[in-house]
Amino acid sequence: MTTTIPTTADAVPVGPGLSMFDPIFIGIDEFGQPVYLDVIYRNLLTAGEPGGGKSGLINNICGHAALCDNTRLVLFDAKLVELGPWRDLADAFIGPDIDQGIEVLRRLLVVATNRYTWLLANRRRKLAPGDGMSVIVTIIDELAMYSTVLGTKTQQEEFSSLLRGLVSLGRACGMPVVAATQRPSWDIIPASLRDLFGYRAAFRCTSLNSSNIILGQGWAEQGYTASDISPTNQGAAYLLAEGGVPRRIKAAYLTDTDIYNIADYAAWTRRPTGNPSINPTDWEMAA
Repeated sequence: MTTTIPTTADAVPVGPGLSMFDPIFIGIDEFGQPVYLDVIYRNLLTAGEPGGGKSGLINNICGHAALCDNTRLVLFDAKLVELGPWRDLADAFIGPDIDQGIEVLRRLLVVATNRYTWLLANRRRKLAPGDGMSVIVTIIDELAMYSTVLGTKTQQEEFSSLLRGLVSLGRACGMPVVAATQRPSWDIIPASLRDLFGYRAAFRCTSLNSSNIILGQGWAEQGYTASDISPTNQGAAYLLAEGGVPRRIKAAYLTDTDIYNIADYAAWTRRPTGNPSINPTDWEMAA
């Protein structure tokens, strides 16, 4: 991590020079070693029973993204409160409105398609940090609300289809997706969607089958089952990431005060400058 320090009186103060292309710290493993994820090219699916620690993990990722340069947030939260602290930083904050969710996903797919057209024109296959394009991070808390509860069956199917398209396209064009759900079942996370997520985190589950739905069929039978995580051990999970074998981790925990403090600080670093030495035209060009 680097810190940009103003060198003149006219400089605009900024926060830590984080990037979504940097590995994101999410916690520690069972040996106390730090765990980092390169979400930018992988996408992340996390699931498990209520209170298991999913929201803690996605708030860690939200905090990193909010402090990153040239990064935009698109947030889905039918409960409003889990991702609510970040709503003022988001380009779009979707609550319990599936119509709005579908419209936003359609727009994101148009952006993804346009980015692939740009990559093709520049003889490239994926976005790089020096390309100057913003990273658009889509975070969905409680996926089941949009895929099985809100709206009609037709709307739910359209939402799931659009999300599958975004997860498929987003990873190489700077548009990663992080999704979480309490109910890991085949109708919420079908294999065709689950297998598109390069990273998967299984917090405590009530059965071997639920753990397998998140991590992939067969892992529970090999001893990697989130059903053996104690209900009092919130934040513990099996993470399937680099190496291809699940490992036990403990997600870093942020209190509500920590989350709101980070969100307020991120909003401060993203504010338009009030420095009279920079006129609006110059600021728009710099942005």
